[in-house]
Amino acid sequence: MTAPTPPTPPFRDPDLPFAERIDDLLSRLTLDERIGFLHQFGPAVERLGVAAFRTGQEALHGVAWMGPATVFPQAVGLGATWNEDLVRRVGEAVSREARAMRARDERVGLNVWSPTVNLLRHPLWGRNEEGYSEDPRLTSAIATAYTRGLRGDHPVYWRTAPVLKHWLAHNNETRRDTTSSSVRPRVLHEYDLRAFRGAVEAGTVAGVMPAYNLVNGRPNHVSPYLREHLRAWTDEELLVCSDAGAPSNLVDSEHYFDTHEEATAAALRAGVDSFTDHGTDSSTVVARIRGALDQGLLTEEDIDTAVRRQLSVRFRLGEFDPGRDPYAGERAFDTPEHRALAQEAAEQAVVLLKNDGLLPLAPEGRIAVVGLLADECKLDWYSGSLIHRSTPLEGLYERFGADRVDFAEGVDRVLLRTSAGAFLHVPPAPDAPETTRRREEGALDPALLPGRTDLPPLTTAPEGTELALVDWGNGVLTLRAPDGRYLSVADDGCLRASADQPGGWVVQETFRLEPHGDGQLLRHLGTGHPVRVTPDGVRAAEGEPEVFELVVTERGEDAVARAAAAADVIVVVAGNDPHINGRETEDRTTLRLPAQQERLLRAARTANPRTVLTLVSAYPYAVDAADLPAVLWTAHGGQAAGTALARVLAGDVSPAGRLPQTWYADDAGLPELLDYDVIGGRQTYLYFEGAPLFPFGHGLSYAAFSYGELTADVTESGVRAAFEVTNTGAVAADEVAQLYGRAVNASVPRPRRELLGHRRVTLAPGESTRLLFDLPLSAFAFWDVAAGRWRVEPGAYELLAGASSEDVRLSTTVTLEGEPGAPRPVVEHGLDTADFDEQSGTEIVDRTKESGDAVTALGGKDGELLYRRCDLGAGVREVSVEVSGTGTVEVALEGGPLLASLSPEAPTGDPYAYVTLTEPLDGAPGGVRDLRLLVRGALRVARVGFTA
Repeated sequence: MTAPTPPTPPFRDPDLPFAERIDDLLSRLTLDERIGFLHQFGPAVERLGVAAFRTGQEALHGVAWMGPATVFPQAVGLGATWNEDLVRRVGEAVSREARAMRARDERVGLNVWSPTVNLLRHPLWGRNEEGYSEDPRLTSAIATAYTRGLRGDHPVYWRTAPVLKHWLAHNNETRRDTTSSSVRPRVLHEYDLRAFRGAVEAGTVAGVMPAYNLVNGRPNHVSPYLREHLRAWTDEELLVCSDAGAPSNLVDSEHYFDTHEEATAAALRAGVDSFTDHGTDSSTVVARIRGALDQGLLTEEDIDTAVRRQLSVRFRLGEFDPGRDPYAGERAFDTPEHRALAQEAAEQAVVLLKNDGLLPLAPEGRIAVVGLLADECKLDWYSGSLIHRSTPLEGLYERFGADRVDFAEGVDRVLLRTSAGAFLHVPPAPDAPETTRRREEGALDPALLPGRTDLPPLTTAPEGTELALVDWGNGVLTLRAPDGRYLSVADDGCLRASADQPGGWVVQETFRLEPHGDGQLLRHLGTGHPVRVTPDGVRAAEGEPEVFELVVTERGEDAVARAAAAADVIVVVAGNDPHINGRETEDRTTLRLPAQQERLLRAARTANPRTVLTLVSAYPYAVDAADLPAVLWTAHGGQAAGTALARVLAGDVSPAGRLPQTWYADDAGLPELLDYDVIGGRQTYLYFEGAPLFPFGHGLSYAAFSYGELTADVTESGVRAAFEVTNTGAVAADEVAQLYGRAVNASVPRPRRELLGHRRVTLAPGESTRLLFDLPLSAFAFWDVAAGRWRVEPGAYELLAGASSEDVRLSTTVTLEGEPGAPRPVVEHGLDTADFDEQSGTEIVDRTKESGDAVTALGGKDGELLYRRCDLGAGVREVSVEVSGTGTVEVALEGGPLLASLSPEAPTGDPYAYVTLTEPLDGAPGGVRDLRLLVRGALRVARVGFTA
């Protein structure tokens, strides 16, 4: 007799709603199984047929860390295209390749941790390459496009599940896990949150990843903003994945909690659903969660809430419905379409910054291509491995013919002589396969890939090996052997010529020469050890260092000058290596080009004035462009970078990339790296009042465009604006038309102008198009700190149309009715101190560990807060303040005498133990007044109250 077939459990029934199926699966999981799901590497539940699941697959501009894949331009380069349709197609290609790669390697995940939507507020931020723009609207538009491509267009199932990084206000690598970003409410709402909100509301993202830093004194991994803002923007379940090691940081580096059980419970209750900690070993996280449960810090309901969010993503990815998953058979990988798209994206990312007529290059004549990046196709930390490769030199060879193109790299050729008179020598390398550092093999964590030990270490010999020395700035050097391999240090401490490129979480290919007596020490920066000559080879190790003499056999500028003198035009390719001096974990220190590259540029320009400077970099530079006839910039452009650049230089493609961030003229124009107040600090194009080197939105073309007939009509829901763009040039080209707005008579500091809309259009010579922009009233709103909400101020608003934020061609004015502002009702509702209008010398801190803000003076010194238009009614007789710590708070009317000075009788000790101080006010005037608070000492001030 045949046994009856067991009924299909509801969680396996594809006809039931996801919510019902998730509830059913949750009810079948034991508590231990549910806890196990909360680690990044969730185990399988074999008794239910549920597979193991990993959150996290890097896919910033191609599938990363898992071997060969199509490599698109860096994210900042995609931002420079200003083209949402293109970026959507890139996201679609990346997600297709993720699906195809997963079909042959289950380690490839479908919960992709991309894109990065942190705003490019400060150009010295080490991770500038990962963001799209300094403007929140442009960032949001590009991010929404990329995630729409990653997600796919099926109404139920997702091709991949993208997670936005890094929530919130994260723009510094310097002490990134312990610094706090002081973010006033207006900056929070008008700037930082806006970058995330668009993609979340569009339904194209599955979650977010909190950043390492603190905001207003509270770690992002326990931020109430996850609940108050993020989850309020959508009805979808969002998965919040911690950054790597960040849960442990809550105790180990930030000392925010005393125990890991407290920290883990707080993060889970705040909304973190998946803990990326301790690599693939989940035991530590599981033990912490279990300990928090045993101590009553968590409930099973807290755990179920997080597991439900993770399961929601897994169901949407089709894991439980293989027969209905429309993407299950996806096998598109390295297709001709993807290769063509990589080239198209690289071409659209090129920005022509200056052109006095030298470009496009003439079809005849000799070209000299010089510079440290002329024959490089650099990858960054979040790149895949190249299947195809095109350098600027290779692109120009292909386009113009190798017989017309000369090359000089511009490295310094050097020998290193030891104190004994011998020279460093690179032994011949046997034909041994690279087995330990091949990115082609893929790695869930490439930081764990060890250096090569299958090659012989360096030795010394009477005849040394000539090395190519490059100074990447700040004295950070690389040394390369004649066969192209970089000197590197493996775990055994030996120096070998073993690396194809500098790279790794801790770069092992960088050195510094340090004066020492009559010679120089060679210090290996990855280990911090000096280089020594030992009987068994050359090592980086503690002990008596070797003292070297640097013998220069050829200076790079001499080779560049020779090549330049024999050419009709020079293309200087300068820029950065994405693993050196500006990357994750390391901010830049200056906008200047490294001195060695400045010398090469000078040598080329002196030898031949017909010099094109091509900057290939992950961030802006401050360069002297006055004597240069042509300047271009492109981010590291991926696998087709060289071909794309050559086609732009040749005029096959008219450049139409636009700067996604301000290029400042020098370091003096920059704010402090940790100053996150873009309003008070007058930062980004929105508020910067200086003269930039190149403005936000800037980019030239080989064509010319005219703008005309700007109209603007106020409707019930907003403003409808339109204008016409005409190609008046001789070639077909793209134009990026930009529409900005500004409040004419604002009552609070508002942007000088802010981007309201843009459109990238292709026009043939003589062709015109009329562009229409429907702008909602919310586009003109600001965050009213007095009311705690968005408000459109009544009055005049100027609309500005043009080719950049400074190249305005047309303007008109509309009048909006808006909503008049009201005075602050401080007598009825009191005053939250973080809701200031202006401040100096203060920072916002956490009122409690769970929620709320307070204000304190920076460094325990003196600070001031100004609150405009406070309604004191007919007069007030008493003031109260909620404070903790030690110090004094003084209350005064703007331009008037001191009203009160309040200090706690004794320090409160605990910064979260607040006391309320009161003081009578004799003769305090009423009416609407500006109020000033002076905070002195290590005092936290949370609220001010008044009694009528």
